[in-house]
Amino acid sequence: MRKIGFDNAKYIRLQSQNIRDRIAMFGGKLYLEFGGKLFDDYHASRVLPGFEPDAKVKMLLELKDDAEIVIAINADAIEKNKRRGDLGITYDLDTLRLIDAFRGIGLYVGSVVITQYTGQPSAQAFEKRLTQLGVKVYRHYPIADYPSNISFIISDEGFGKNDYIETERKLVVVTAPGPGSGKMATCLSQLYHENKRGIKAGYAKFETFPIWNIPLKHPVNVAYEAATADLNDVNMIDPFHLEAYGKTTVNYNRDIEIFPVLNAMFEAISGESPYKSPTDMGVNMAGFAISDNDAVCEAAKQEIIRRYYAALVSARQGLGEQNDAHKIELLMNQVGISTSDRPVAAAALKKAEETGAPATAIELDNGTVITGKTSSLLGASSAMLLNSLKVLAGIPDDINLISPTVIEPIQKLKTGIMGNHNPRLHTDEILIALSICAVTSDVAKMALEQVKNLRGLEAHSTVILSRVDEQVFRKLGVNLTCEPKYQTKKLYHN
Repeated sequence: MRKIGFDNAKYIRLQSQNIRDRIAMFGGKLYLEFGGKLFDDYHASRVLPGFEPDAKVKMLLELKDDAEIVIAINADAIEKNKRRGDLGITYDLDTLRLIDAFRGIGLYVGSVVITQYTGQPSAQAFEKRLTQLGVKVYRHYPIADYPSNISFIISDEGFGKNDYIETERKLVVVTAPGPGSGKMATCLSQLYHENKRGIKAGYAKFETFPIWNIPLKHPVNVAYEAATADLNDVNMIDPFHLEAYGKTTVNYNRDIEIFPVLNAMFEAISGESPYKSPTDMGVNMAGFAISDNDAVCEAAKQEIIRRYYAALVSARQGLGEQNDAHKIELLMNQVGISTSDRPVAAAALKKAEETGAPATAIELDNGTVITGKTSSLLGASSAMLLNSLKVLAGIPDDINLISPTVIEPIQKLKTGIMGNHNPRLHTDEILIALSICAVTSDVAKMALEQVKNLRGLEAHSTVILSRVDEQVFRKLGVNLTCEPKYQTKKLYHN
């Protein structure tokens, strides 16, 4: 059984109180830069077993009467159709998705700010669309020599040129569809405008990783480095905190590098800086909610291996750099792990060697590893999915959950009418077929009822899967890795 290593309820309680304390510290108004994913933080839930993917949202709901959301989006990202890697949608569409998601749970979305605005046509069109939808939109502009020329930045020609975002509540959460959206600059610009209006306001940063009060080389912090290998983020001891307080804390290179500039900005805006270190700026209480360090360490090590496979696949697809995988390999050496520490990988490779065709494997909660092989009817992933559902439901292996007479017409539809070259059924097609069979078959119904128990399990494929199969495993909550090779030698893979 997977061990729980994180107390989610304690985390929400501590985090909410810490933010309330920070609001009070600044006299009643706080701009909170929110890093990472607010919804569906699956990285945190993987490395901190027990952390719920929506924990941050639940924490904000504790403060919802005092909170409003401002979403920052970079105009250049709109113009370039930048996409979220996990969802595959553009930043502008994700902004709409976030607004709906926040409103759907009762959080107030005050406005959207388009940063780095220079009149980009796509940004203008998006601004018009938001306005027509009844969303307030503000513009922030590029500032020459940002962030080094502080005297210019803190002037009417710097932050002063930005629109003042009208906010109503004590806690203003500044979030974004992805990195590089200008969240910090948005917060600092608001502090400048609030100060000019005689309004007391402060700034803090909510970034879950790295966790500041666990060791630098703790696997959870190393897993963060693995997750951000493409951004060149490096965890470091915070030298400012060490000098100010004589205490060792962990931060990351970008915040440490920018802190002297931020400190100078705080002093220029309000006359003094409230912080002595980048660690001081944070409001992260995750380290205090770790309840089983061994469980958390093991989970984080598995995440590092998953990130290694993901980097290899990304490089093979031409979407990433091989150097990213090399960085993660060094991190694996630091914590003493290798790909051999992922049992499903070894099992899938062994099955592929035995059958001479692609194979997949999945590890159940009790440690049992189930494999799937390629056949004329099913792809390896579909076969593995059905095999694992059989085991979970206690159904004998020789019983067919889906009759070949059901599969064959689907294959004819795919190849004969819809023009697909691959007759084997993908995982989504298998699940639909199983759902249909469950209407008349008790065993199919038993198997279908076990789908929910796949969440959190580990799986591995000996080839890069189709995007359809990847998305199915993601929706099922299965932690999938793949070998960095395709099933065929074709140049186009879809």
